[in-house]
Amino acid sequence: PSKRVVLRSITTATLLLLPLFAMMTLARSTTKALRPLVRQAAPARAMTIMSKQTAEEYKQENYNARMKKTGRPVSPHVTIYSFPITALSSITNRATGMVMSFGCIGLGSIEILGGSGSAMSLMDTIGSAGMLVSAPAKFCVAFPLTYHYFGAVRHFLWDKNPEMLTNEDTANSSYVLYGGSLLVGVAAMFM
Repeated sequence: PSKRVVLRSITTATLLLLPLFAMMTLARSTTKALRPLVRQAAPARAMTIMSKQTAEEYKQENYNARMKKTGRPVSPHVTIYSFPITALSSITNRATGMVMSFGCIGLGSIEILGGSGSAMSLMDTIGSAGMLVSAPAKFCVAFPLTYHYFGAVRHFLWDKNPEMLTNEDTANSSYVLYGGSLLVGVAAMFM
């Protein structure tokens, strides 16, 4: 294109955008100027006026009693819902990640505060305390580790193969994830 065509395009774009820019600037400055006036005219929060007797009655009533008086139904609580297995497996994956993080922080703190080899000494003490102590301790380490690892593998497979993300396949993989992790966790108890 020639210089004249380019210059005409730039001029046209500028002429079209200039009024828009002017309106935005005017709106911004008007808003700044009116904000203090609006705050004075309308308080931030309207207050409900109650007599002392009404306020005392209100304090004594619990939430359910107040809702019963209004005649409106109370929303159902999350505890009445049945979570799908996929949601439970996602929650468990997050929880196992947190448990492993706290475990690592705990072992690191023991090593820092107790000196070199104190974390290893603690693990030796737990391991030699007998099956009643060592078996659950092994499970508490093996289950989160395997569950979180298998969960990561499952997500990697889902990322690479999106066709695996059907409701039935995700539910089945959640059952396999729980079963496989429990199996490895129980097997670790007897090692």
